Amino acid sequence: MTSALSNLVSTQWLADNLGMPGMVLLDASHHLPTAARDAAADFAAGHIPGARFLGLASLLDPTSSVPYAFPTGEQLAERLAQLCVAADDRIILYDDSAIRSAARAWFVLTASGRSNVAILDGGLGKWRAEGLPLETGTPTIAPIAPTASAAPTRVRSKADMLANLASHAEQVLDARSADRVYGSGIDPVHGGQNGRIPGALNLPFTDVLNPDGTYKTRDELRTAFTAAGIDLALPITATCGSGVTASVLLFALHLIGVDTAALYDGSWSEWGADPDTPKAQGPEHAVPE
Repeated sequence: MTSALSNLVSTQWLADNLGMPGMVLLDASHHLPTAARDAAADFAAGHIPGARFLGLASLLDPTSSVPYAFPTGEQLAERLAQLCVAADDRIILYDDSAIRSAARAWFVLTASGRSNVAILDGGLGKWRAEGLPLETGTPTIAPIAPTASAAPTRVRSKADMLANLASHAEQVLDARSADRVYGSGIDPVHGGQNGRIPGALNLPFTDVLNPDGTYKTRDELRTAFTAAGIDLALPITATCGSGVTASVLLFALHLIGVDTAALYDGSWSEWGADPDTPKAQGPEHAVPE
């Protein structure tokens, strides 16, 4: 490990480097409503020593009409200040979530100008499985003055996605499971009809992960994206249900050197709820050109 933090760190590396000066460990756990879990309560019951609770579920722009809207630079800066995260701190993110929500936090931070940000490979599940130490309680943190965060980049709006239907400038890749993307029933996660943005390709976020929640090798990741029909040399926008699991694909793309891919902020929660947006349903081969 050099002065620059690797973008993916192992449980062994973190165990060996807990307490490193200038390094901040943030629990970025966030759960779907169907999980019936309280991330803050879980954090208090057991977390990696020295970690602070990010509160990813509330890290959004409440003034936006977009479901789970990307936070503004000012909102992100305020949250980091509350957690005593300085501008030059190195940040390591982890989660204990089935939707690998640390990737959402990574994208929020990096799209807003933070560069020295990493994810703990395998998250708290791998840490716990290896018998590594945990601590309980919620630490008291003295806030600092906010440091300005950049306005987020690589974030697409519904208007952008509608324009893309005509221009085809960006490949659209949906991170939800195939049954939600190609099915015609009710979405079991967010409600409303299953379906997809017309022309969207599909790579379930679970396909870039190993069974233990770690990320697959670079070669395996490239193969997965290519098999999904993605040309890695062309622009990509990722989407999902609410912008969380799409971030897993964005982090996987980052691991293979693709750092220009964007996130459709509203994702299917916004697109599917709008009666005026075009939608595709059913098996891929049944969708007309």
